[in-house]
Amino acid sequence: MANSQEQIAAQLLSTKSLPVSTTWLHNFLSSSTVHQRNIPLSALTQTALFRVLASDFRESLSTRNPSSLLSIDISDPTVQERRLQGSIPVQVLDIEDIGSSLWSQVEAIERVERGEAIRGREIVRTVNVDQDPEQEPDGNTATGGPHRVIVQDAAGTKAVAIELKRVSGMALGKLSIGAKLLLRDATVARGMVLLTPECVTLLGGKIDSLDQVWREGRKERLLARVTEMQREQDQQV
Repeated sequence: MANSQEQIAAQLLSTKSLPVSTTWLHNFLSSSTVHQRNIPLSALTQTALFRVLASDFRESLSTRNPSSLLSIDISDPTVQERRLQGSIPVQVLDIEDIGSSLWSQVEAIERVERGEAIRGREIVRTVNVDQDPEQEPDGNTATGGPHRVIVQDAAGTKAVAIELKRVSGMALGKLSIGAKLLLRDATVARGMVLLTPECVTLLGGKIDSLDQVWREGRKERLLARVTEMQREQDQQV
């Protein structure tokens, strides 16, 4: 098992830049579903990758190498610009479409709750009332954007990231909470990571429990922000 563990760890690090924790990998290989079956190494590696992408990075990745982590002062707005060195795996804790108004996002959610969606200027009925608010009637995902995401590394350090250029797959209907990203030599300006196709790779995955809670509470959070903005405007009058 030790040899397999080393090979899997080396493969995930070289191909996906994921420094998997020795303890996590040992527990994975020792689990009954894996240990009692004669599974080829290649299949074991793929299964381990799937499990890592569905895990909390704070549990599955090693924090021994500082180069795979965000700097603890990454959100410092007094630093005009810096560049992240190397590849840093992070997970998504929140995503927001900053290109659309808060109220339009609330209305999109309510249309889905009523079983409606918009095609052009026409309101049409949809069969799936559980459809994502960013999903078009033809099944394509509305990209929207640019997007603002909150990411977290294996040590628990959080950072705000802004989509400076369109990143394929980064959208409310596509990117789940707990999804994994790989940041490569990204620029950080005034405490915000600037995302471009050249510096971010979407690895996929999600954390089911976090994603469900986030989706269920999204409308309430948006409405609370709308109310707060209206209160601030009233105070300025």
